[in-house]
Amino acid sequence: MDHRADSGAGPAGGEAVLRAAGGMDAFAPAEWAGLAGAARDGPLPYNPFVSHAFLSALEDSGCAARKTGWLPQHLRLEAPGGALLGAAFCYLKSHSQGEYVFDHGWADAFERAGGRYYPKLQASVPFTPATGPRLLVRAGADPAAVRTTLAEGLKSLCGEIGASSAHVTFAPEDEANLLEGRGFLHRTDQQFHFHNEGYGSYDDFLDGLASRKRKALRKERRAAIENGIEIDWLTGADLTEAVWDDFFSFYMDTGGRKWGRPYLNRKFYSLIGERMADDVLLVMARRGGRYVAGAINFIGSDTLYGRHWGCVEDHPFLHFEVCYHQAIDFAIARGLRTVEAGAQGEHKLARGYMPVTTHSAHYIAHPGLRRAVEDYLVRERRDVAAMGEYLAEHGPFKKGQ
Repeated sequence: MDHRADSGAGPAGGEAVLRAAGGMDAFAPAEWAGLAGAARDGPLPYNPFVSHAFLSALEDSGCAARKTGWLPQHLRLEAPGGALLGAAFCYLKSHSQGEYVFDHGWADAFERAGGRYYPKLQASVPFTPATGPRLLVRAGADPAAVRTTLAEGLKSLCGEIGASSAHVTFAPEDEANLLEGRGFLHRTDQQFHFHNEGYGSYDDFLDGLASRKRKALRKERRAAIENGIEIDWLTGADLTEAVWDDFFSFYMDTGGRKWGRPYLNRKFYSLIGERMADDVLLVMARRGGRYVAGAINFIGSDTLYGRHWGCVEDHPFLHFEVCYHQAIDFAIARGLRTVEAGAQGEHKLARGYMPVTTHSAHYIAHPGLRRAVEDYLVRERRDVAAMGEYLAEHGPFKKGQ
């Protein structure tokens, strides 16, 4: 793919070039850091999952590669002269695993009707259900023009490589709306996030809860550590290879039971430890002088992103303590505005994580499949909205807050 387009995004507008790149090595870390949201000193809140360090670690470890069904096909939009104007990280997929926005039903229906759903294009962070920019724009460029060019590029790439569809998942709402205007179908879903209302301590947060909920959480936190459990926060230089060995054993144990085949390998953790240790928080539970459970989080400029957890010993309520309560403690201590605790999980509501709508956009090339999916999504969006309203009404906070 090598297209020219009047993106209007350069200093004087003019013709830009859109290319497909076979990996993150097609982007210099310094030029990638100039894209909004991809660096701590950038113009938008930093999202560690769209950093060059994170995306390249997925590729260099072999987690996001042809053999795993995640073949990189990133879009690179260049100004005349080659300067990077924008980018979209994108993968050619041979399956729908590791995405957390489920389209297996679409694939099954299309293939029963004689169609071929795979390969498809997936514009998302592999194995990571966290909202963040998907159509990345260099600071100073025209956001609408660059994003429109990238959206059209995804559609063109579908046709060129014979993909059935292009899926932009966990996108910000404004990006989903722009994509909808370019012929993509808008899909919504629900997650649960903690919102820091300027709390000075966990007790300040508890003060806003209904009395019964407040007492239940205090009891739960005491029970989680009553078997001699101690909790450590590890980040930066604390993340030694020995610590990664412990955490990887937790991930493999729990991931193997939950998914059958964990998505990430041991090399990936070493690479993020080398490349972005200050962006990583491990919450580790220790008993009898050894670590027995832990959860990995990534630290943005205003958000803590909880990802996955694992354990080699089962203790009542320890999962809730390590994954949810400790994340709130850390967010309050660091002054972070939000904790995103990953996909699904209505059990998070009782622990102060409120429903939030997530967004994705889907370009379906086949007219018949597109009509069927569009009809389904109308009903699904209505159901998601109704469920969000219901859950918000039944949150743990005092009425009127």
